[in-house]
Amino acid sequence: MSTGVATTGVATAGLRHGGIEAMLADARSRLERIDVETAYREALDGAVLVDIRPAAQRAAEGEVHPALGPMVVERNVLEWRFDPRSDARVPEASYDARILVLCQEGFTSSLAADSLRSLGLDATDVVGGFKAWREARLPLACPAAPA
Repeated sequence: MSTGVATTGVATAGLRHGGIEAMLADARSRLERIDVETAYREALDGAVLVDIRPAAQRAAEGEVHPALGPMVVERNVLEWRFDPRSDARVPEASYDARILVLCQEGFTSSLAADSLRSLGLDATDVVGGFKAWREARLPLACPAAPA
C-alpha cells in the first residue's frame, strides 16, 4: 500500500545516522572543537567568531562583546553567507579564514561547523557555546538599558 509520500532522503538519512545523537557524534568526529578560552584568544588573533543563535535567544541570553567582532549569521543562511562561491557571501567568507561557530550550548554549532567544513572551510565550534562563554566571564555586550 502506497502512502504517496516519498521515502528517500530524510527518512533514510535518519536511519543511516541512528538519530540525532549519532549524527552529532559523526559531525564532531570531523571537528577539533575548542573551549571558550581558546575561542576568545583565536577571536583576538583574527578568527571569525560567528553567533548562529536566533535574535530572540541573543536578546534573552546576551551576546559576545562587539570589540571581538562577532558576526551574527543565523543558522538558516550560514552556508550561503560563508561559501566563498556564493553570490550571498559575506566579505569574511574565505578559504583562508578561521571560522568559530557559537550557538547557545554547543550542539547546533557542531552540525553547523561540520557543514562549513564540507564546503572546504576551516571551521570548528565552541564547546558549551555562549552559555560556557558567559559562565567563564568572557567579555559580553552590555545589555540594553530599560526603556
